[in-house]
Amino acid sequence: MDFETWEPVYQRLLDAFGYPRSGDERARDRLDQLLAGVGTYDPAALDLSGATVAVAGAGPSLEDEAGRAAAADAVLAASTAADRLAEVGVAVDAMVTDLDKTPATSRRLTESGTPVFVHAHGDNVPAVEEHVPTFAAGFVVPTTQAAPTATVRNFGGFTDGDRAAFVADHFGADRIEFVGWDFDDQSVDAEKRRKLVWAERLLHWLERRRGERFAVLDGRRDDIDPIGGAS
Repeated sequence: MDFETWEPVYQRLLDAFGYPRSGDERARDRLDQLLAGVGTYDPAALDLSGATVAVAGAGPSLEDEAGRAAAADAVLAASTAADRLAEVGVAVDAMVTDLDKTPATSRRLTESGTPVFVHAHGDNVPAVEEHVPTFAAGFVVPTTQAAPTATVRNFGGFTDGDRAAFVADHFGADRIEFVGWDFDDQSVDAEKRRKLVWAERLLHWLERRRGERFAVLDGRRDDIDPIGGAS
């Protein structure tokens, strides 16, 4: 995903949620400042080309579906899914987080040599400033949803989970499987439900771009408001 392709979708997200682009840019620049000149992790080293990649969400179904994650070639975990998979004996190959939960897990993973995709956006600058300096920078992949910089990357996506799917796509995954994804989870608040709607739309867009049908969207496609063309 290049930024020219992502930007029109990003603008629609900003408009839908009322987020100012300037907030994302300030967060990106602060993350850049914290890591500029430091050797961060090259995510190409994950070697996802041709792999079946499990993208683990933190929905209620995660533990029941953990076996599918264990059977995949690689596991990319969204936020707290990394802890929950660890509890059932499934290691992750990378974590994707905006630091809203379990920053200690992010720190521990970087220290143990597992890359963490750390996302900066308009309202998490305090968390970025507090936690990123404590991570092992050599296993941090700094990301943004705004225009990328030389240090801070943009692979597409909005929530931790769908960003993980876009990472898998960007680095050549042959197949993307989804575990622990519950779009109709009634335990989340209204804003999270809106974000899940957009996550669903983004995955629908991504599967069309890939020419792949994600099983997690089966039975749902007719009710999804398409984002745009498949290219």
